Amino acid sequence: MKEQKITIPRYLKIAVHLSSRIASGEIVEGQKLKGRSLLSTEYNVSPETIRRSMSILEDKEVVKVVPGRGIIVQSRKNAIQFLNSFEEGKTLKDLKHLLSKKFSEKKKLDSEINEIVDNIVSLSFEKRSDLIKPIEILIPSNSFVIGKSIGELQVWHNTGATIIGIIKENDVIISPGPYYEFSGNERVLFVGDASVVLRFTDFFSREK
Repeated sequence: MKEQKITIPRYLKIAVHLSSRIASGEIVEGQKLKGRSLLSTEYNVSPETIRRSMSILEDKEVVKVVPGRGIIVQSRKNAIQFLNSFEEGKTLKDLKHLLSKKFSEKKKLDSEINEIVDNIVSLSFEKRSDLIKPIEILIPSNSFVIGKSIGELQVWHNTGATIIGIIKENDVIISPGPYYEFSGNERVLFVGDASVVLRFTDFFSREK
């Protein structure tokens, strides 16, 4: 079995890279960034990927998307804070890396995977007494969630479930966050009580 690897979404890498340029002073406050088309060419990605990167930076108040003007750098301080919060996740990243290795031995080491998942959950979310063993489901190919993000679907609000991982082919994405967009052929790893499992399964089984 090919070892699974953890990948950082491309749009997040771009957001971090632009923040580092702003934090270093290479790009100054008030400066207008290149348009999405030019940025997509510079980073060799689609305009949609750039849009998602800008959404992160706008949420963190690093930049501001102004209709008719473009993308304006808003705060070097917020860029530094964003980078610091990203760096503070190193301990969690170590656990994610260990979890990735354990997934490659899933049949023999299920008990160890659950222990590592518990550690990740303890770092990512407040402890909840109603959490149960992580559940894994395959998203149906005709599900209405395909093409939509976790945030757009309001998964926790609609199901009560906390998504802790996405398994796609040989990749494992841990704590995908609200900007992750479902594309099909994914298995979702989540936690919740028995009623949550039913709501989550029903929600993701809805057809387009």
